[in-house]
Amino acid sequence: MPRASTGPPPFHRLVYRLVRRIPRGRVATYGQVAALLGRPRGGRAVGTALGALPGALRDLVPWQRVISAAGRCSHRDGFWADIQRELLESEGVRFDRHGRVDLTRTRWRGPRSGPAPRSRSRHPGSRGR
Repeated sequence: MPRASTGPPPFHRLVYRLVRRIPRGRVATYGQVAALLGRPRGGRAVGTALGALPGALRDLVPWQRVISAAGRCSHRDGFWADIQRELLESEGVRFDRHGRVDLTRTRWRGPRSGPAPRSRSRHPGSRGR
């Protein structure tokens, strides 16, 4: 029997929670977010989660701070890529003439305190938060 939808799937909620921790003026890559969540090959899933960001959360989750591993705005629709770049530039993120961010200067290093956010539905016997 299908479950009633109660909002975004658990992995999406984890992505949103982690992305909210990226400070202004910093960026992370899709792969970096996935690795911090324990899914080192899950960059595409992070992109899917951010692409499915509900309208009500768009102002709360700084989706624009997650970029490609090449340092580029990566939304497939050019319109959103332009908005992403404008939002990042308004936070002080600089782009080179090829439209890339210098990841060595701007990359967020990850949360400083505590482990990455975890899902509450873990394996039996493990502690959730």
